[in-house]
Amino acid sequence: MNYFQKYLVEEFTEDYQEGLLSRREALKLIAGVTGNALLASSILAGCAPPAQSVSTATPPPASTSTPGMPSPEPATATDEPAVQPAPAETEAPTQEGAAIESSDVQLPGDDADLLAYLARPAGEGSYPVVLVCHENRGLTEHIQDVTRRLASAGYVALAVDLLSRHGGTSTLNPNDVPGLLGNTPPEQFVQDFLSSWRYLQDQPFAQADRVGMVGFCFGGGVTWLVATRMPELRAAVPFYGPHPPVDDVQNIQAAVLAIYAESDQRINQGIPAIEEAMQDHGKIYEKVIYPDTEHAFHNDTGPRYNPEAARDAWSKTLQWFERYLKES
Repeated sequence: MNYFQKYLVEEFTEDYQEGLLSRREALKLIAGVTGNALLASSILAGCAPPAQSVSTATPPPASTSTPGMPSPEPATATDEPAVQPAPAETEAPTQEGAAIESSDVQLPGDDADLLAYLARPAGEGSYPVVLVCHENRGLTEHIQDVTRRLASAGYVALAVDLLSRHGGTSTLNPNDVPGLLGNTPPEQFVQDFLSSWRYLQDQPFAQADRVGMVGFCFGGGVTWLVATRMPELRAAVPFYGPHPPVDDVQNIQAAVLAIYAESDQRINQGIPAIEEAMQDHGKIYEKVIYPDTEHAFHNDTGPRYNPEAARDAWSKTLQWFERYLKES
C-alpha cells in the first residue's frame, strides 16, 4: 500500500473503533482501498467499536507550538470521517458583505479534462491564488463553501475534483469515493494541481505567481505532497493530513502552517519526524495543536466539528496567506 492507502485504511479502522462506522461500512470502505475483502476482514478482526460515541463538546482554547517562528495565538481543532451521520449546524459560508463570483469550471489536465470549482472576488482586478484540496469524500458542498470563503477574503480559489476521471464526485456513490482515491497514483494528484495552477496563469483575474494551497484530512496529505513537488508554492496550510516522506522535505519552498487536533494521535505520531526534517532543512514551519479535539474538526457538516477551534484555525489560515501571498 502507498502511504495514502495506509492512511485511509487506518482512518476507517479508527472510525469503526469509535463507532462512526458499522462493521459492514468499514469492511466495504477498507476493501475498496485495498482491493481485498479478506484483508479488510483481517484488519478489523481484532477491533471492537466502543460503547460511547465521539464527543462533540467544545473545549477551551489552548497554547500552540511554533518552532522557528513567532508563536501563534491559542486555539482548538479536529478532522473528519469518510462517511458521516446527519450534518451538524454550519457556519456562515462567507464574510458579510463580500462580493464574489463562483462557478464550476473545466480545465485541461495532463491526460484528461479536469472538473473544478472556482471562486473569486467579483469585478475587475487580479488576486493571489489558493488551491484547495478536498477530503476523502471528494469535491463536496463543504469544500465548495471553503473555496467561497477564500474568495471572500480576497483570493482566487480553485478546488480541483480529483475524481474527474471517474465522472466527478457528484456522479459517484459516496462510499466508492475513498477507494477510487486510494487507488489513484499519488503523483496524479500533484499533476492535477499543477494543471489547475497552469490554467490560472492564463486568467487575467489571477496573480498565479502568488500561489498557496490548503487541504483537509486526505487533502492535507495531498497539500504536503504538492509542497514537495511544486517549488513555486509560496504557502501551504495542511489540516491534519498524513506527512510526506521526510526525504522529500528538502524540496519544500512553501511556508507551512500545519494544523493538528490533540486527540488525532494517528496523525500526530508523525509530527516529531516532520518537524525535525523541516527544521534541519531550514524551512519555514509552524504548527498549531488544538486541545481536546479530534480529526476533522474544521468540517462544519461533520460529527467532530468544533466551532471555536474551526474559527481560530481558519483565522490563522487567512493570516498565513496574508503574510506569504499578499505581503511578501
